[in-house]
Order: sequence, then C-alpha cells, then structure tokens
Amino acid sequence: MRLTGALLVPVLRTLPWRALGAAGAVGLLIVSMARLTDEADEMLALNLLRAAALAFALGLAFVLDDPARHTTAAVPTRRPARHALRVALVAPVTAVWWTAALLLVPDGIRPPVGDVTLEAGAAFTLALAAASAAIRLTQAAEPGQAVAGAVLTTAVLGLLLWPGRWELFVGTQDPKWAAAHDRWGMVLVGAVVVWGVCGPEPLRRRVLLKPTRA
Repeated sequence: MRLTGALLVPVLRTLPWRALGAAGAVGLLIVSMARLTDEADEMLALNLLRAAALAFALGLAFVLDDPARHTTAAVPTRRPARHALRVALVAPVTAVWWTAALLLVPDGIRPPVGDVTLEAGAAFTLALAAASAAIRLTQAAEPGQAVAGAVLTTAVLGLLLWPGRWELFVGTQDPKWAAAHDRWGMVLVGAVVVWGVCGPEPLRRRVLLKPTRA
C-alpha cells in the first residue's frame, strides 16, 4: 500500500492528459451540435453521444501507456495494481466528462441515460481491455496509438459488418432497443474478462526477472 502511494505522483505525471484532453474536447464539440441546430431530434442526439463516447474511448486507449514499462516491471507493485491506479485516477475525469456530454443534450431529445451510459461504459472498457491486451502480447511500452487505431477500425467495421440479428446500434424507438442493450451488457462483461486475463504479467517473464541468489 505504501509503495502504491509512492507511485501516485509519478503515475499522475505520466498519464496521457493531453490525449485525454484532446479526445474529451472533440467529444464535447461533437455533442454540442445537438444544441446548434433546431432540427436535432432524439436519434441525432443518440448518434452524437455515441460518436463522442468513441472519441473519448480513443483517448482512453493511451491510459496504460508507460514509457518506463520495462523498468517498473521489476518493482514489487505488480502490473494489475499499477494499471488499477492509472484507471482509478482517470475514472473521476471520465465520469465528469460523460456527465457534461449528457448535459449538453437538451432534455427533450436526450436518450435514456442509463442505456446510453452502458454503451459508453462498454466502449471505454473495450479500449482499456485492448490496451491491456497489447501490453500483454507485445513488448511495446506505449501501444496507445496502435490501440486507438484498432478501436476506431473495429468501430467502423462493426457498424458496416455487424450481423443484423445481433444488432447493437439501434434507435430508441426500435423494438430491439432492450435486446440490444442486453448485448451491450455482454460486451461490457467480455471486455472486463479480457482485461482481467491480460492484466497480469506472463509467468515466464516474471521468472526471467526474478533475481538470482548469490
């Protein structure tokens, strides 16, 4: 616990605040379009919120970047704890940002907050899970750019190629709205599982890093 506390300031300094700030600004700019046109309706507001959530997810793809990764791998605080600290520091910022995004949408056309928040949460968790997988499967210290590209590509391909019977992106008036959000819940759970599996460092690497006795 003391060591984790000692990591607090260094982690705060190395978090990708510029990437998060840029992603957040773009996201809020997208959502603000709901107030800039008199023709905005609930469907437009929903799609703007989805686009904003994707923009912020691209910023979250950089959260696990650690320039000192190969140095910190040998410290007593294990990778899951270091990653959890990074996410814990970013979580309040994410919550405030998402609240602001929702409030930018006028009351009369704001989609169901709980359901659209589930979609955003799944997108955010997917970005973090992808970053965790990249760190687990590669030696890259800062895979954020590649992860962001992969998340964006996956989102675009998902819109174009996702099977209609398992549709995720539906309108609020669509009879499949509830079923789609059951699937969003499954996506969120799957992302958490992937994140959990990819969190620890590979056992073999730990053995190699273990100091030898004299």
